[in-house]
Amino acid sequence: MNQIDILQSQNIYQQALLEDVIPFWEKHSVDAQQGGYFTCLERDGTVYDTDKFMWLQARQVWTFAMLFNHQEKRSSWLEMAGHGADFLRRFGRNATGDWYFALDRAGNPLVEAYNIFSDCFAVIALAEFAEAAEEDWAKQLALKTYWRIQQRKDNPKGRFNKRITATRPLLSMALPMITIGLTTVLNRLFPDPELDRVVDENIQLVMNKFVDRRLKTVFEHVSPDGSHPNCFEGRLLNPGHALEAMWFILEVAQLRNDRTLVNQATEAMLWTIERGWDPEHGGIFYFLDEKGAPPEKLEWDMKLWWVHLEAIYAFLLAHHLTGEKVFEKWFQELHQYTWSHFPDPEFGEWFGYLNRRGEVTHTLKGGKWKGCFHVPRALFLCAQLLAKMAGGN
Repeated sequence: MNQIDILQSQNIYQQALLEDVIPFWEKHSVDAQQGGYFTCLERDGTVYDTDKFMWLQARQVWTFAMLFNHQEKRSSWLEMAGHGADFLRRFGRNATGDWYFALDRAGNPLVEAYNIFSDCFAVIALAEFAEAAEEDWAKQLALKTYWRIQQRKDNPKGRFNKRITATRPLLSMALPMITIGLTTVLNRLFPDPELDRVVDENIQLVMNKFVDRRLKTVFEHVSPDGSHPNCFEGRLLNPGHALEAMWFILEVAQLRNDRTLVNQATEAMLWTIERGWDPEHGGIFYFLDEKGAPPEKLEWDMKLWWVHLEAIYAFLLAHHLTGEKVFEKWFQELHQYTWSHFPDPEFGEWFGYLNRRGEVTHTLKGGKWKGCFHVPRALFLCAQLLAKMAGGN
């Protein structure tokens, strides 16, 4: 990319973050009466459901604390993060210390801690908030939750697991992927050699089990020995997860100046985008079947906001680390598709769900699964990296 393109792109991402997306959530999401955030927002920001989902509450705490720590020391951002952190502290956990999935508006539990992902996002939220607010309780709760995750990782659903694992044991990439990301955040804030070990262990798991170099494929599920059972789950590909995992790994490789790992991760990215790109309508498929069989997921051909945002940053980072034109090409292709389909110029923020043709299927800006996270995170990361590429601060 030439200097003009870099500067123009940096301005696009920075402006969208600070003048569009963040103001939307500041204006519409705060529950001033009962704490926490509203995440179920219609296109214009109107609240259409007041239930509070712990992983989205935590993600929004992280977003505003991260911006305070790394973008600008705005007191309003710290206040926003503290508003959500207080709600997490008061209502987020059950009696065993595990994090609920959903609460009602007042903080009464609705859905138990049936999986581990609320806990994962609580860790990065509390860690980033602890750094921003200098609150020791948040640091201690982040660390306590993190090590509880490590205790639960082999059976994260516990008594809620409905699978008979002895018949067909499977590993899922979701947990090692997110473990790399959250451990890297925690290790940056509170360095610990044991956290380095956890990162290494999960990188090896992803790159040696889920990345299949012979088939040139990144699988979502594998058998414990790395083989691929011929079933729906064993054939499932999730391009968004694969690309997100690879940029997590690229950031670790960059910190360690590990060129071998950079090459391995960027190679896997190319396999993923070449298979996952829709040649007819553009954009990345949500799910695919490795053998080309009919996918189990009925929404397989939809185009989702988070998939494209993770892909944009992944290919920009790959281009930055390698200098190779193929990654610049894919960044530009993804940028063009994403910016022409997802942003809402009338009411702000981004649509989340498109059909295969790129038409909006859900006009919501937030819901049970979409909140204040993927859009601002990708905009921030891209703006920061483009500024670095331009030689700025």
